[in-house]
Amino acid sequence: MSWATAAPLLSLPPPKLHSSPSFLSSSSSSISSVRVSKTSSIHSSSASPFLSSEKHQICRAAGEYKFPDPIPDFADAETEKFRTHLLNKLSKKEMYEDSVEEIVGICTEIFSTFLHTEYGGPGTLLVVPFIDMADTLNERGLPGGPQAARAAIKWAQNHVDKDWNEWTGGDES
Repeated sequence: MSWATAAPLLSLPPPKLHSSPSFLSSSSSSISSVRVSKTSSIHSSSASPFLSSEKHQICRAAGEYKFPDPIPDFADAETEKFRTHLLNKLSKKEMYEDSVEEIVGICTEIFSTFLHTEYGGPGTLLVVPFIDMADTLNERGLPGGPQAARAAIKWAQNHVDKDWNEWTGGDES
């Protein structure tokens, strides 16, 4: 799609330009003042009360919702599934050689810590632990840090939220 044919996401009325003498004092300052005026009126809450109230409602709703606390039994069970999957997956790759157990151990420890301390159901799966996996493996000079972390995050995206919903009897949406 080209920019010329893209439809706007939100239609706003054109900004009102001020006709005060300060805007018309010189041609160069007039242009810069008009640009500032357009920018400030588009971004101000008075340009569209809808945008301001919608933002307020979203912020209020986000502040009111509390994610559940981590469930230790779920974290233990999910960690074991994760470890088993990662061990099977990485054992098939030659790049890991004799380091498979150590690599899987590091990734599993980081993942377990995250599940026990941070994960509270769908919407709380973070990328940080997987970045930590890659960084830790690289810092220790182990092979395939980014690939192992990629395999780990791919599994987590496909399983953790779904498994949480099955564990808690929650909605799968």
